[in-house]
Amino acid sequence: MAFEGLTDKLNAAFKRLRSKGKLNESDVKEAMREVRLALLEADVNYKVAKDFTNSVTEKCIGEKVMESLTAPQMVVKIVRDELTALMGGEHARINMSSKIPTIIMMCGLQGSGKTTHAGKLAKMLKSQGHRPLLVACDIYRPAAIDQLKVVGEKAGVPVFERGTQKPEVTAVEAVRRARDYGNDFVILDTAGRLHIDTALMDELKRVQEAVQPNEIMLVVDAMTGQDAVNVAKAFNDLLEIDSVLLTKLDGDTRGGAALSVRAVTGKPIKFVGTGEKLDDLDEFHPDRMASRILGMGDMLSLIERVETQIDQREAELAAKKLKENAFDMNDLLAQFQQIKKMGPIKQVLSMLPGMDKQLRDVDVDDKQLLRIEAIITSMTKAEREKPEIINPSRKRRIAAGSGRSVEEVNKLLKQYDQMKKMFKMMNNKSLKRKLGRGVKLPPNFPMQ
Repeated sequence: MAFEGLTDKLNAAFKRLRSKGKLNESDVKEAMREVRLALLEADVNYKVAKDFTNSVTEKCIGEKVMESLTAPQMVVKIVRDELTALMGGEHARINMSSKIPTIIMMCGLQGSGKTTHAGKLAKMLKSQGHRPLLVACDIYRPAAIDQLKVVGEKAGVPVFERGTQKPEVTAVEAVRRARDYGNDFVILDTAGRLHIDTALMDELKRVQEAVQPNEIMLVVDAMTGQDAVNVAKAFNDLLEIDSVLLTKLDGDTRGGAALSVRAVTGKPIKFVGTGEKLDDLDEFHPDRMASRILGMGDMLSLIERVETQIDQREAELAAKKLKENAFDMNDLLAQFQQIKKMGPIKQVLSMLPGMDKQLRDVDVDDKQLLRIEAIITSMTKAEREKPEIINPSRKRRIAAGSGRSVEEVNKLLKQYDQMKKMFKMMNNKSLKRKLGRGVKLPPNFPMQ
């Protein structure tokens, strides 16, 4: 995951500060030297790293942090605030047009994930109640138009294409079509190159002049580190971009691009790609990212993900059934399917404060949900509603039908039984009163 090395080194530096209690100026400067080294190792631009640590040092000394009894905590707060400011300070939104459609021109080098992320952005906008239109303006890369069609179909978003017609002409026709059919967003998937050249920039400028996009969004691969920042600077110098979309932020990247792009180009990161699925696109919040870098988690993003992916009505029904102890295998299956929508389990859990480091060496197998789903779907309707009727012969049939072992079927049934007992215990009012008075449970009590 991004920022792992940076998070570890920053926390190590702060741990040494905390062990000292009161601080002096040399303590702060020594800690900032470690922070600067950590930033450089994370592939942050040298000047950005230097300016950042100088600013933190100046504020720590200028605000007389050393005289405080909670000096280490205040240093961490200042670092967090400066990290937030470094990445843009506030969450930046898409530049909206006063009249439809809002035109977003996606640009970037070949292989940065431009076409896929055009589809991701379109799907996100559609989920927010908009009617986006994807436009194929890449007429050079083999199968680029077909790829956009496939992505658009998966996202449930229409794709406008005119074959190998000049991109600027296609863009104009697409905008006209959007006005006629009420599409409030037009997303132009432009051509890329293996490197920045005059032909690429001239074409992008022609498209820009033809449709006057509200947002020129540069797609860059975070895995390329400092090169991503150099690409962003070059595009901004030649094209005057409005924002950046960072892809592959979930990969084994040092994260330097996210910390350097704003400072080098002056343009905000507005979205980040966090996986391969079409749902794996998040809005970029500098304050939340700063918290994650410092190992403080990201509860707000987790809550937003739950709100958008979890069906509220189904959640309320499940809660009611749990309270009445009427939760069956059908409900368990529904809950697993809801969890799958939220993305990789390890990624979701890492948003909890303090969990990122604990989960780092833990192998969280997302396929386990699929195995459980296979077992439950191999049960009959009666078996799902009353799992207690499942005898040895039924277990063998379920195992064969799901391609799993009898031991795995037994394990699931045991976990389900334990869960039922736990919720029964939680709903026992008499037990609640006893627990409230400090009465301890016997050692052999279920789930103890």
